[in-house]
This record gives sequence, C-alpha cells and structure tokens, in this order.
Amino acid sequence: MLFERPHLLGLEGLSAEELTFLLDTAESFKEVSEREIKKVPALRGRTVVNLFYEPSTRTRTSFEIAAKRLSADTVNLNVQASSTSKGETLSDTARNLAAMRPDAIVVRHPSSGAPDLLARHVDCPIINGGDGSHEHPTQALLDLLTIREHKGQIGGLTVAIVGDLLHSRVARSNLHGLRTLGARVRFVGPPTLVSPFFADLGAELVHDLHEGVRDADVIMMLRIQRERMTGRYFSSLDEYSRLYCLSADAVAKAKRDVIILHPGPMNRGVEISSTVADGPYSVIMDQVTNGVAVRMATLYVLVGRRRSETGDSLGPGAEGGDGSAPLQRAATGE
Repeated sequence: MLFERPHLLGLEGLSAEELTFLLDTAESFKEVSEREIKKVPALRGRTVVNLFYEPSTRTRTSFEIAAKRLSADTVNLNVQASSTSKGETLSDTARNLAAMRPDAIVVRHPSSGAPDLLARHVDCPIINGGDGSHEHPTQALLDLLTIREHKGQIGGLTVAIVGDLLHSRVARSNLHGLRTLGARVRFVGPPTLVSPFFADLGAELVHDLHEGVRDADVIMMLRIQRERMTGRYFSSLDEYSRLYCLSADAVAKAKRDVIILHPGPMNRGVEISSTVADGPYSVIMDQVTNGVAVRMATLYVLVGRRRSETGDSLGPGAEGGDGSAPLQRAATGE
C-alpha cells in the first residue's frame, strides 16, 4: 500500500507516488461502472456518512454512488434538519457521529479547516469534500485522472486555470497536484481574483485570457463564486464575461489538441460559452464519470486499509503484498 495516511484532507504535501497510487486505484475501479451490475463487495457492512454543510450535486451524489458500488451503507445527514440548526458545534456533531461508529465521514463545510477539526475528534477516516476556499482533493484527483487519460501523462503539460482563483478550493488542490506531478500551471484572471500569494506556491500569474491560454495543453475554467465574495472584485458580470469568458477565439490560442475542463456548476455565457462547453475539446462529462471512480478509490484505500489493520477481512478485496492484486480483485469482484 503506497498511501498510509489516515485521512484525505488535501493534496498539499502528498508525494507524486501517493498521487499516482490514488489515480491508478481509481482507474482500476472505472470498469465497475461499465458493468450491468455495478457493485463489488469490497466494503460490505461498512457505513459512510456524508456530512454536507453546503449545497452539492456532483460531489455528494458521486460519493453516495461510490459507496454503494463498493457495497457500503450510506447515511446522508441533512444539516438543515439536524441539531446544527439548534446551535450544536461542529466538534459536538463530530463526537456524536463518532459514537455511532461510522467507518468514514465525508465532510463539506464553508469554513476552511473544518475537516481537519473533525479528524482530531473522530476515530475514522475523514475525507474532505471541500472546505471553504482551502481544498477540494477528490475534485482535483478526478481532474488529474481525466487529464492523464486524455494526455497520457501530466508531467511537462501546461495547464491554464482561469477564473475566480481567489475563492477556489478546486484551484488550490489542482495546483498542488499538478505541480507535484510535473505540470506547469498558470493562474489566469483579473488582478483582484489572482493573489500574488499563488506565485509562492508555484503558479504563473497572468491577467489576460488570450495570453494565459496561449499554447496550453489543458484549460480549466472556474465559476465566479459570488456566495464567497464580500466585496466588489469587478464592475459587473458583463465586464467579466467580456474579458474572461472562454470563447472559440480564445481556445484557438491553445494547443490544437487542447482539452477543456470545468468542475461545475457552469455559468454558461459568464465563464464559458456553450459552444466551447459542448464542443469537441470539452471533457467535462468525462470528469463527472471519473468522479465516481476517484471516490470509490478514496473510500477503498482509507476504509479498506483500516479493515485490514483491525484484522477484519475485506473478503474479495483483502489486503496483501503491495496492494495491487487486492485492488484488482476488489474491482473485478473475484
């Protein structure tokens, strides 16, 4: 096993070997989703809690599907109807959940650092489903998997990430992952949304869209996160769209075999035109498909290893050796 961490809180600090192991594991699970019966017994009898304090469609749904395809039970906690609405703190919620002995908790929270707080209060794996403007590790992993599938490798590629970088947890996680795997990363957007701090993390900062995507192998578009903005970062959405909406003219500046990603939800006509979003360079639906495989891999690696450490057999996916054969057995159901 090449991933020995108890939680997945972010991609910052993960090695190239750890990232590659997670991507290879996710790739091994993709075949499960193509079957007529899309289920393997790898996590039978285990319980995964989805604790989402913010709205989510793709992340929450794909985690639930991933857990069910591994034969785990899932519990989706409705925070608005929980004791949180009565003033219960996150740490108290964590202690109460821990007392119910879940096998993993997936948490999305508007405050940066919330998953790390949970990890200090519970004795099960915590998976960060997005915390504030900090990180969104599984989204970045599915982006990395999509890029690797279409480009064959990540090292040596030029990746332009365009939009609201200041508030984007997706951009931060992708920057860490892409840089670790050897890619060149450009952050492209208005000066008010591209902090000079990002240069210290290894990003090239560009404020002109056409220059930012010039000769790029990959373009990743980000939405304007108005729910996180406390001030005016540009005069109007019309102005932003005029300067930073990805059009066919802008795409023409990139490599001829460029691929275009978007983590969703898309604001068509604001950060990306429908012609581009639905065009031949778009791999956005591949990202959605890969999201299930990445979340299956994350649950399998964290929960599955925990089972083997406690001596509880995984059955068809039991650990042994370097982990490669069990991964294959879990994915195939043999």
